[in-house]
Amino acid sequence: MIERESMPCDVLIVGGGPAGLSAAIRLKQINEELEVVVLEKGSEIGAHILSGVVHDPKALNELFPDWQDMDCPIGEVPVTDNWHWVLRKNGKFAMPHAFMPPLMSNKGNYTGSLANLTRWLGEQAEGLGVMVFPGFPAAEVIYGDDGAVAGVITQDMGIAADGSQKPDFQPGMEIHAKYTLFAEGARGSLTKQLKAKFDLEKDCQPQTYGLGIKELWEIDPKKHVPGRVIHTQGWPLDNDSWGGGFLYHIGDNQVALGFVTALDYANPYLSPYQEFQRWKHHPDILDIIEGGKRVAYGARVINEGGWQSVPQLAFPGGALIGCSAGFVNVPRIKGSHTAMKSGMLAAESVAAAIAAGREHTQLDDYEENLRESWIATELKKVKNAQPAIAKLGGDFGTVLAGIDMWMRTLKIGLPFTLKHTPDYTHTKRADLFDPIIYPKPDGVISFDKLTSVAYSFTNHAEDQPTHLKVKDMELQKQSELGVYAGLSQRYCPAGVYEWVEDEDTGEMTYVINGQNCVHCKTCDIKDPNQNIVWTVPEGGGGPNYPNM
Repeated sequence: MIERESMPCDVLIVGGGPAGLSAAIRLKQINEELEVVVLEKGSEIGAHILSGVVHDPKALNELFPDWQDMDCPIGEVPVTDNWHWVLRKNGKFAMPHAFMPPLMSNKGNYTGSLANLTRWLGEQAEGLGVMVFPGFPAAEVIYGDDGAVAGVITQDMGIAADGSQKPDFQPGMEIHAKYTLFAEGARGSLTKQLKAKFDLEKDCQPQTYGLGIKELWEIDPKKHVPGRVIHTQGWPLDNDSWGGGFLYHIGDNQVALGFVTALDYANPYLSPYQEFQRWKHHPDILDIIEGGKRVAYGARVINEGGWQSVPQLAFPGGALIGCSAGFVNVPRIKGSHTAMKSGMLAAESVAAAIAAGREHTQLDDYEENLRESWIATELKKVKNAQPAIAKLGGDFGTVLAGIDMWMRTLKIGLPFTLKHTPDYTHTKRADLFDPIIYPKPDGVISFDKLTSVAYSFTNHAEDQPTHLKVKDMELQKQSELGVYAGLSQRYCPAGVYEWVEDEDTGEMTYVINGQNCVHCKTCDIKDPNQNIVWTVPEGGGGPNYPNM
């Protein structure tokens, strides 16, 4: 048994993103005497934050009414115009704004960097006395004798790949709390365990996901229009898969551009990474970035299930907030404002419980308050958008989604809620498809995966156990390779997985390049047998995103 130090606090927050930091700030605003701890697995606050982003300041206005006078970086570039393009291979047409529900407007929003907003929130939290610990991933949940969540254990440091303790070994710490809020982001490793232990998804639809891949470019100043927002749908995806691109003009002659592919695609030969590389070569995208220079790259999954996939939020001793629960508005491609609000609502419930002398209880009032909040109002309007496109394809699905959103905006609403099935169940056998031959990267606009990973500034400690666990390697070989043609080589945007043939024996070996992992979690979601489990690596490992 490893001897561990322990640390008590009032409230523990797992995850230093917008939701977790908003919760921490609200707790201190209510009661400055509360001892609040935030654990963040990245090397610094913001290191693992990646988003477009076009930020809706609705929650920020509530958290800091005077944020615009506080040097907040997200307020520097307001949205000036908003375009939605339907792409064909060599052309496009712009979808008229009159056809789109008012909720799709970006008036009053801001372009910029969610990572930098998160760093700013971290500064505000620390200024209020919150104890923020970057580089400390939560590896295990602590349960009390009554079964309630009582805190977490942080990841051990200095474990060699063979499981032995290296000279610099440091055991993880037990952090005990009256309440623990989980703000791990989409597909968090501890959140998965909590959902199973407390059966939090018994009354909701399965969560679904999209893989978002993003790059940051410096472009010709003559082409830069600060505040211009462009979304695309259609090409290069066919009607059997769906997703779309974005290109946001932010500050300093930079654009944030990327592509989101829904992970319920059927063809195992499809590569979301390669679809993004193709998308950049579309004439209307190329016209903007040609002559520019890429400065950063990254990827992460996005919750796409919507309102019907929000699980039970509260359980004895804690609650889910932010993308751990899944509050993304898919048509708007926005979730940071709803994540922040969920953290604030949870904080208010926790503060009231502690003031009443309670601890380790179930925060039912958080659940009730959130389901009556503007988060619920917003997400209910778009709850059929994602499944409509998933079931009917990009063309007919978009029409039905638009009709449904308009009717719900007008408070009529279609009399049904569309359902989901898990993304991995949609993957079909490789023998039903022809391989997709993608163009080779030109090294100017499109790039190979390993070059891209270098622009994510990803780093993991040498000689540590792999944090990507394959439960049954024989099943992986028989099914993932034999039936699905090794689709992990294509769905992973970082070149983590390879099937390598031995020159002498002809045997295929599964190689896991864990050092490349950008923590997107796609493998944990898309593996057809649910045979890969993503866990936290040693503290500080993973990407180090600048301005993403």
